[in-house]
Amino acid sequence: MDKNKSKIWWIIIGAVVILAIGSYIKMSNDLNNAKLAVDAQWSQVENVMQRRADLIPNLTSSVQGSMKHEDKVFGEIAKARSNFNNAKTPNAKLKANDELNDKTTVLVNAIYENYPNLTSNKNINSLMTELEGTENRIAVERRRYIQDVNAYNQRVYNFPTNMVASSKGMYPIQNYKATSSAQKVPKVKLDE
Repeated sequence: MDKNKSKIWWIIIGAVVILAIGSYIKMSNDLNNAKLAVDAQWSQVENVMQRRADLIPNLTSSVQGSMKHEDKVFGEIAKARSNFNNAKTPNAKLKANDELNDKTTVLVNAIYENYPNLTSNKNINSLMTELEGTENRIAVERRRYIQDVNAYNQRVYNFPTNMVASSKGMYPIQNYKATSSAQKVPKVKLDE
């Protein structure tokens, strides 16, 4: 009788150990998959930001000949594009992207305000439409990145996966934050 009780206890202990190991493996794999989803989504954000950075030289070269006295704007765009291409971390990439966006907005506003004839140019109009579409893509991909970071961070913070995360050296990821300039309402002058 004692042998049977002993066997039952060993079976119960074995089952508990197997369940614990299985749970750890599942939580570990879920954390890894969440981190990979964040990394993949960040790559997509970079992809659409790179698309815009590649599109901007076409826009500026198409417009530059007609806008002789806007050299400062073109220089600032070139510098912002260089900063974007040289940024290494997600936060540095986002900051450089915001700078590039600001400089491009200045150019687009200058075209609309000072060179209305250019806006009727088919090439310029097409490039501006592409730029607007790219901005929309960036916004969509940022939203997806924010969602993936949030899902990952929930796993890192919540019990019991937080114990698995800390044992693997996995920590929360800082989410995207808009720059302070994004809080300002842009001024649109349609009467000039």
